Amino acid sequence: MKKSILTVLFALCCTIGFAQVSFQVKAGLNLSSYIGENSDHSKFKPGARIGVGMEYQFTDLISLQPSLFFSQKGAKYSSGYEGTVVDADADVKINQLYLELPINVQFRFNLADNTNLVIATGPYLACGVGGKTKFDGGASIGGIAVNGGDKVDTFGSDGLDYNRFDAGWNIGLGVEFGKILVGLDTQLGFCKVKDGNAPHNANIGITLGYKF
Repeated sequence: MKKSILTVLFALCCTIGFAQVSFQVKAGLNLSSYIGENSDHSKFKPGARIGVGMEYQFTDLISLQPSLFFSQKGAKYSSGYEGTVVDADADVKINQLYLELPINVQFRFNLADNTNLVIATGPYLACGVGGKTKFDGGASIGGIAVNGGDKVDTFGSDGLDYNRFDAGWNIGLGVEFGKILVGLDTQLGFCKVKDGNAPHNANIGITLGYKF
């Protein structure tokens, strides 16, 4: 029993002794839309993402990376759309602003000197902090009429009344060139954007970062 405990402690000490901590700053582009119920007519909407991250490297292969992003998501609809989100004879642009916390496990493979391939996956949590929905024409939200050119709060009860909480899963692929990071990732939301027969968030992100 004592021998087993000593073995486990030795392994933990070795892991902690190897572990390296680094930090990153990242910025890039989101291409977001919806999946699931009533998402058939949604189109990709571009948005920005910017954030910071910390990487805790356990071995040459495996590391843990929590990050914090300010992320713009949402979707676009063309005129003639009828659904649970909006009914519109208009072009609709839904903008959702989130503070987002992805927590990824990363697997790093050396390709050449100072060049690594990185595969990442893990959950994310997000909180909606703002955003406006714009209508270029007539529309209705529930029983509320909206005039052309008006904007309403995406998360407000007098607007679309979207749920602020979101959670989902990340899958990412990236390349490290020394301290420069280039990444592509996909996010699939598990939560409906609002109550009822509503869709889920989906996002493709392209990021450029610097590691220090």
